Amino acid sequence: MLERHMREIVLDTETTGFDPNEGHRVIEIGCLELVNHVPTERTLQIYLNPERDVPPEAQAVHGITNEFLQDKPLFAEKVDEFLEFIQDATLVIHNAEFDIKFLNAELKRVGYKSLSDWAVVDTVLLARKMFPGQPASLDALCRRFKIDNTERTFHGALLDSQLLAEVYLELMGGRQRGLGLLEVKEEEVAVEVQVTRNARPLRRFNLSTSEKSEHKKLVGALGEAAIWKKFDGAAD
Repeated sequence: MLERHMREIVLDTETTGFDPNEGHRVIEIGCLELVNHVPTERTLQIYLNPERDVPPEAQAVHGITNEFLQDKPLFAEKVDEFLEFIQDATLVIHNAEFDIKFLNAELKRVGYKSLSDWAVVDTVLLARKMFPGQPASLDALCRRFKIDNTERTFHGALLDSQLLAEVYLELMGGRQRGLGLLEVKEEEVAVEVQVTRNARPLRRFNLSTSEKSEHKKLVGALGEAAIWKKFDGAAD
């Protein structure tokens, strides 16, 4: 049975600070594709040279250092790849105002149209509507839905996007718990997908060799200061 697809991109960023109007920049973008509320195997992770320093207080949150970013591409070099990945999709973001503000600043800097007309789902607003008065951070929602993040060896925008995808699916009613992957041919996604009704075994996300290598270099540069050696997870 063929069904028309609904394509969503779960997205997260890491930045040098809180406000692009103060000169802060995006240093990592992580994206994960959902089709009909089912994760496919398509992800995008981009580290970016911000052309400025990463303040110590920002490094304490995400652990990304100036040394790690110095050989990474500029946003201008990756903007087309990013926009191609998210095209025609609804964006699913935790505290969307923050990420959209930063992405729009980056797009404006290179002369591209902003994301102001893009369809966006803010999972913070969904959580607050579903659980009024309760904590709505990503960590709090993982605890609420019993989503295991205790084995999170890596931390960053892509990993947070993967956790957010599980949270989002729970907020939408718990469909496809465990993120069983739908086998979708890339050329089919643009128009229709074949939806398989048979149950699939539960699967975890696996990082690619290049993603593991990038993170290993980052942690090596941090030495004993690596945030992963001090505690599990960081502030959302």
